[in-house]
Amino acid sequence: MLPLLLVTVVAVQHRSVLAEGFAHLGNAEWPWLLAAAGATCLTWVAAACTRQGAVVERLPRRRLLATQFAAGAANHLLPTGLGASAVNLRFMTVCGLPLARSSAALALYLLAESVGRVALLAVLLVAFPDALRLGTLVPQTAFGPLLAGAGVVFVIAVAVPVLVRRVRSAVLSFLRTALGEARSVHTRPARALALWGGSFAFPALQASVLVLVGRAMGLDVPPAHMAVAYLAATVAVALVPTPGGIGSVEAALVMALVAAGGPAAVATAVVLAFRVITVWLPLLPGALTLGALVRMKVI
Repeated sequence: MLPLLLVTVVAVQHRSVLAEGFAHLGNAEWPWLLAAAGATCLTWVAAACTRQGAVVERLPRRRLLATQFAAGAANHLLPTGLGASAVNLRFMTVCGLPLARSSAALALYLLAESVGRVALLAVLLVAFPDALRLGTLVPQTAFGPLLAGAGVVFVIAVAVPVLVRRVRSAVLSFLRTALGEARSVHTRPARALALWGGSFAFPALQASVLVLVGRAMGLDVPPAHMAVAYLAATVAVALVPTPGGIGSVEAALVMALVAAGGPAAVATAVVLAFRVITVWLPLLPGALTLGALVRMKVI
């Protein structure tokens, strides 16, 4: 709840910018918004491909795609992607995969998706090194505490398994299962292609949605710079525990687009429209699909 409270305070402080951003929504070019909606639908296909690529067994295609659509709604009930993970874990176990292998496949999916997102960001930053001007937004004194916090988290993550025998045994057992699952998947070219192709396609499609919305709203930022802004913002808020990234993603995206050179009001309007298309419009049908899948015992 704390990140949501902080975002609310910031929104109240900048309510004039938010009001101006909402006013810009009326000037949007609808063909670009329709294209953004189409790209959003393709993100569920990319997610389904990645999920299939993480397991050797063939999963039911239609049910797998419906599960990815429903997982988006579940993602807004629990923080940091736990809702989608729970839905997919249950789906794989219902399909007959043991819990250990389902968990390993889930971990492989999350790893591949993270690698794809960070790799795309790294490539774009190399190609467009001036895409973000963070110096005006992040003070130099902030990097020290951020690095120190990351170091503390890393030390705790390493120390707990080393010092606690039961945790160490569980971690080693899981790693053996996960490595075996990863080797099995990569011995099949079709599965490896689905895993890594979907992992790169998913963030690329999400970034393209933001680019299309930016074109619809007349945001004067190059498309490649908007893609960099999206990837940088989503990587930065990956560890912020808000359900579905509500609040944290919006704030980070606005900051990233401003750092890429966009006016604050127009950037706010773009982010609002982007979140409406990718989150709020699919939320109700996604929740209905989730309920239907539960009643049909698909999950």
